[in-house]
Amino acid sequence: MYKFDGRIRYSEVDSERKLTVEKMIDYFQDCSSFQSEDLGIGLDYMKAHAFAWVINYWQIRFDRRPVMGEQVRTGTTPYDFKGIMGMRNFMMETADGELLAVANSVWSLLDMKQMYPMRIPAELIERYQTEPRLDMDYKPRKIKVPAEGGVPCETITVRPHHLDTNKHMNNAQYVHFAMMYLPAGREVRELRVEYRKQAVLGDRITPVLYHITDNCLLLSMNGEDGKPHAVVEITL
Repeated sequence: MYKFDGRIRYSEVDSERKLTVEKMIDYFQDCSSFQSEDLGIGLDYMKAHAFAWVINYWQIRFDRRPVMGEQVRTGTTPYDFKGIMGMRNFMMETADGELLAVANSVWSLLDMKQMYPMRIPAELIERYQTEPRLDMDYKPRKIKVPAEGGVPCETITVRPHHLDTNKHMNNAQYVHFAMMYLPAGREVRELRVEYRKQAVLGDRITPVLYHITDNCLLLSMNGEDGKPHAVVEITL
């Protein structure tokens, strides 16, 4: 498993001094990006070959969110490749080995000229070394949105600072906006996100909030056509 060490910064924590959920995702994304760079198949390589990894799904289990100043180690490994899809685990632990979070993710490789998923080249699969998947309760990638009962919330306009290197709204930004509707004093135990349609500069997104149970919220991050860019499920 590829790992890198870090320390939780003040700029990454909430009012309780805990690492925010979206910043946890940033650590995971940085970890996989660092691995790709170190293997020689990072951003420059992908730009030269006109393709990019895009995420389809997150499932993150939180055992404990680390606090400001805490030393952490973030790790990742791909565990399977199937056609256009790559499956990758992530974890975060303390310097002493306490497991803080574990995650599953599903990615696809996008042809940036055709803007269409492409089969993963053998060279990429050979560079990454797969390992057995981590121990967690793996849930389905598809998240069902209820047919009724949703409450529309304040509309968001995609701004330049929301974009990633692919010129799309970064996947952690959807989580950032979804977390605005977390009930006060409640802790996230699990997060699932299904990404359906990429948002670009100027797009307007309206979160629609559903209370599935007392311990589960769902936000459908809808575009102007009423169809979701992403669906975020939060288990408390």
